[in-house]
Amino acid sequence: MASNGIIDSEARNRLHKLDPNFTQNVISATGLRASPRMRKVMASLIQHLHDFARENEITVDEWMAGVELINEAGRMSTDRRNEGQLVCDVLGLESLVDEITYKLASDAKDAPTATAILGPFWREDAPARKMGETIVFGIENGDRTYMHGQVLDYRTRKPIEGAELDVWHTAPNGLYEQQDPDQPDMNLRGRFTTGKDGKYNFYCLRPTSYPIPYDGPAGKLLQLLDRHPMRPGHIHFIVTAPGYKPIVTQIFDRSDKHITDDAVFAVKDSLVVDFLPYKGDPNADFELPYDFRLASYDDASKEFSSWDG
Repeated sequence: MASNGIIDSEARNRLHKLDPNFTQNVISATGLRASPRMRKVMASLIQHLHDFARENEITVDEWMAGVELINEAGRMSTDRRNEGQLVCDVLGLESLVDEITYKLASDAKDAPTATAILGPFWREDAPARKMGETIVFGIENGDRTYMHGQVLDYRTRKPIEGAELDVWHTAPNGLYEQQDPDQPDMNLRGRFTTGKDGKYNFYCLRPTSYPIPYDGPAGKLLQLLDRHPMRPGHIHFIVTAPGYKPIVTQIFDRSDKHITDDAVFAVKDSLVVDFLPYKGDPNADFELPYDFRLASYDDASKEFSSWDG
């Protein structure tokens, strides 16, 4: 095969010796009870996988290396680390799927808050905390930050009561609490619920850049591709409210040196923020005002067809 990816004449001759009906036979094996969506997606997947294998003349050894990478990702994955998702992240797949799902929404005028990938370190049932409390425990260093704002209906700009903000981020050492035995369980995590005014406020840390885990298949892929593992400093959020489409997102520190070369391709311009110096509060060095805008299910179904589901 030519180095630029174009099949040369010698490779083309070899491919002509392959069974021309093989891929269609595999696709046609799908049974009548398969759903229309399953039939469509899997037919496309099989076609692309087979074309990829033929065009690149994948060997048995290369195929087995790929299978072992998938197997190892499965063996490493737990309720505290999702290595399979991390592999998808370094390949840009999760960010691409997120973009496909929410593209119409992100292009709309006065759009809802943009989405970003969930990432592999979210944990279910983070502690419910009161407004104004901190999510930081057992950490003396780091830039203390007072984050506040409102959760609003993106169309009416009215505050949303009962919205829950599920927040999490790393410690200054670049580790989430489940990666770090020196941190308390559920550290740097919390869930906050808005009142009638839709307002929220809590204390956290200004996030720092950090390397994604490099000790598994995702790290091996990065090394083979001669890529760095760094992510810009960011804070994760899942924002939900009764009657509204949930938003999974991240907000990024504009001053971070990795803001333009995120290892998992998740940065979006509308999610880049400025941490402002904060005076008069002994608990915070910086302030981060930020409003979240949600679309109701009704508005989402009318205006953002790609949000179906």
